[in-house]
Amino acid sequence: MWIGWIEFDVLLGDVHSLKQKRSILRPLMSDLGRRAEAAVAEVGANDLHRRAAIGVSVVAREASHVRDVLDRADRLLSEEHPEITVLSTRRGLHSSDD
Repeated sequence: MWIGWIEFDVLLGDVHSLKQKRSILRPLMSDLGRRAEAAVAEVGANDLHRRAAIGVSVVAREASHVRDVLDRADRLLSEEHPEITVLSTRRGLHSSDD
């Protein structure tokens, strides 16, 4: 079994409150999870209204499938959501035998 994750540090556009932040992040994370076929959550910067950390994770039998899903999530977030700027990404890939 392979477990993979990617974490995005993102900067939101013209956002002035946590309520506005949530109104942008909820549909974005829902779309990302549905289209990448992975679990998605806000994993950091919860108290900052213009920053967010978004985590995407997937479990699969083959490492290549995990990499494909994480690459798809990266492309979707970077290319199809102009309302955010991806500042950095971190990823990990682990086997259950590790």
